[in-house]
Amino acid sequence: MEQKIKAKELKEKLFLKRKNTYAEMTDEEIQKADEFCEGYKAFLDAGKTEREACTEAVRIAESNGFKPFVSGTRYNAGDRVYLNNRGKSVILAVIGSQPIENGVNIVAAHIDSPRIDLKQNPLYESEELAYFKTHYYGGIKKYQWPALPLALHGVIYKADGEAVTVKIGEDDNDPVFVVTDLLPHLADEQYKRPAGKLIKGEELNILIGSRPFKDDESSENVKLNILCILNEKYGITEEDFISAELECVPAFKAKDIGFDRSMIGAYGQDDRVCAYPALMAAVDTVGVPEKTSVTILTDKEEIGSEGNTGLRSAYLKYFIYDLAEAWGVHGHTVLSNSKCLSADVNAGFDPTFPEPFEKMNAAFLNKGVVATKYTGSRGKSGTSDASAEYVSEIRNLFNENGVIWQTGELGKVDFGGGGTVAMYIANLDIDTIDIGVPVLSMHAPYEITAKNDVYMAYKAFSVFIK
Repeated sequence: MEQKIKAKELKEKLFLKRKNTYAEMTDEEIQKADEFCEGYKAFLDAGKTEREACTEAVRIAESNGFKPFVSGTRYNAGDRVYLNNRGKSVILAVIGSQPIENGVNIVAAHIDSPRIDLKQNPLYESEELAYFKTHYYGGIKKYQWPALPLALHGVIYKADGEAVTVKIGEDDNDPVFVVTDLLPHLADEQYKRPAGKLIKGEELNILIGSRPFKDDESSENVKLNILCILNEKYGITEEDFISAELECVPAFKAKDIGFDRSMIGAYGQDDRVCAYPALMAAVDTVGVPEKTSVTILTDKEEIGSEGNTGLRSAYLKYFIYDLAEAWGVHGHTVLSNSKCLSADVNAGFDPTFPEPFEKMNAAFLNKGVVATKYTGSRGKSGTSDASAEYVSEIRNLFNENGVIWQTGELGKVDFGGGGTVAMYIANLDIDTIDIGVPVLSMHAPYEITAKNDVYMAYKAFSVFIK
């Protein structure tokens, strides 16, 4: 009996424990998590595209005392500033008490999500039905997108330079749009296609109308009627589509999942489930942090962080350099002394589809925020691989501050993989590790997260900033 008791004590002392948030959190903290996620759901509904998420983030930041960043200004401890990069990404900073040469604490999330974009010349008519031609954005399972109600979001720049904001399909009185699919009775040949081509990219055509213009003498009357409606509402012509960014996203709202309301279902949680906690950790900062905190909500991660609003560009580096220059400090000195949490999601273990996961190193819902030491694919290709020293630092920080956390990889070694912005920030000579929320049905039109995990992400980013 003594041996059994001793073994139990040793296991308690020596074994790695996966803590369930509901067993570890107090009732008061669980209630705080539920309340926090009400704001998160509102953010998801208000910011379904990177432009909208950026606008909403700026609105929240300004209402919490953040002012536009002015290059060359020597800011004081406690000052709050933000930089809006082309309306698609934003940087928020809270100036710390320590000298800037000691480095900054960076939290970096992305606000773009997989979706269906309109082509530059999208509008056409076929068999008296009007459609938009599309080009999907990011990694999607194309077969998931037909037969869903879709909303159209974006901006159109007219010939005179006026910008027109478009948001159709979100209000209860709005029409919605849809990609059609073949009925199962006639789908024998379609079923023979491999899953990746069950729906082809050029078949993601969005149905937008069927009523012809009242003139039987000409062709393309349905297309003409659609253009007349758009011209009357927005003052645009067909050529204006060339200077537009229009995105189709699922038209449904963020909702609680389950009888117990413990989860959230919504479009775009990768990676707004990390962006919102990062944003709120910045705006909820009380007093003056020791080190200057820099929170980045960036664009283009889903397509490799390319372009001038993605983190392969230099806008983050330039921002740090501008901060440093005002104090007569070299920018590279600040970068080399900085630390970063790359705030991005990991795949939650799905018991229905266990095969791609290596269970000992998988992330689970309700086990807290996920520390992902490395991402990439197969032989760690495309990752920064955080150092043992930095993992130890973050591990101790979380343990000392009551952050419930876990570790995880993105699936089995030879099953694929994925990447985040971590490697681009690490390339600036910054210690970086991925910290994020586990997600079920990642990259689907409707993703699932656990409320307690979302709250633990907020708590993790908050203690890192402070």
